Amino acid sequence: MNIKAVAKFAGVSTATVSRTINEPAKVSPKTAERVQHAIATLNFYPDTNARALGSGRSRMYGLIISDITNPFFPELVKAFEDIAVGHGQEVLVANTNYDPERMKICVTRMLQRRVDGVAIMTSEMDSALVEVFSQRHVPLVFLDIGIPGPGVSCVQINYAAGVNQAMEHLLELKHRRIAFISGPMRLESARIRQTSFKADLKRNNLLQHPGLIQEGNHRVDGGHDAMLRILDSGAKPTAVLASNDLTAIGAMGAISERGLRVPEDISVIGFDDIQLSAFTRPPLTTVSLPRGEIAKSAFQALLHSREKGSNKPLMGKKYVVQPSMVLRSSTAPVSKNAHKATS
Repeated sequence: MNIKAVAKFAGVSTATVSRTINEPAKVSPKTAERVQHAIATLNFYPDTNARALGSGRSRMYGLIISDITNPFFPELVKAFEDIAVGHGQEVLVANTNYDPERMKICVTRMLQRRVDGVAIMTSEMDSALVEVFSQRHVPLVFLDIGIPGPGVSCVQINYAAGVNQAMEHLLELKHRRIAFISGPMRLESARIRQTSFKADLKRNNLLQHPGLIQEGNHRVDGGHDAMLRILDSGAKPTAVLASNDLTAIGAMGAISERGLRVPEDISVIGFDDIQLSAFTRPPLTTVSLPRGEIAKSAFQALLHSREKGSNKPLMGKKYVVQPSMVLRSSTAPVSKNAHKATS
């Protein structure tokens, strides 16, 4: 079966069939539906390798993420892939597991598959690897890091605004002794969140006991262990803000193990708003990061990274994503029995 047979069956030209396969956004929905029906009926499978050789384009974007076990990233992958499919693009996903060596392997895979661009949704990208993509004129979009340039864009999450919203919520509930569990401090995004938290403490004249700030690993076990260290420090927090939801879930487990209650004894706030956070006990108050908006910004950056009909890279853009609070049941006013904060 070939493209001519599909065109004849659908009653369109071979150019229209090709356009439907390669650039569906340029074909009317009714025509595209007719062509797709013909493709399905005739069991026609376009040769993507031949297409790439002929056009110099693979119709594939790379998507590099940090941790496939963290629900935030599969939700981001799904959002990105949904948009890509609608534009006739395939997505090659690679997971670094926060490991620089795995990152090198991921980059090699992307280059071997001749991807048309790469969305790097992780903070641990090596500048030398970025140069490898640049030398091959592969457009890039970064999450949280990077500076816009020719063929390079960045999606920046306003973490400071998210931390500020969380702190304002806790202050409204009269919390003054607030703990923070960061992510791995080698990550730029984790450093931004911790710096913002410390700035809020200073701005509001809140206690800065050294035991109230602990480093986690953005996973449940890290949140659990960091919360135990906070409880053992003697700082006696009435609330804790976690760098992501998995960390917060781990912290809630540690609080329960010590015979304390959420939120009666300690309020807990997460960061991300993964789907699971609505089903913890109690449901987790969190700072929502809109995966759909992040994915849309990243895809649009890659889609518009070259001049039409040319491989010449265009100047990249900076996309800013704003977080928002999601109030659930893991936060409450300070208990009358809570320890009074000292200055």
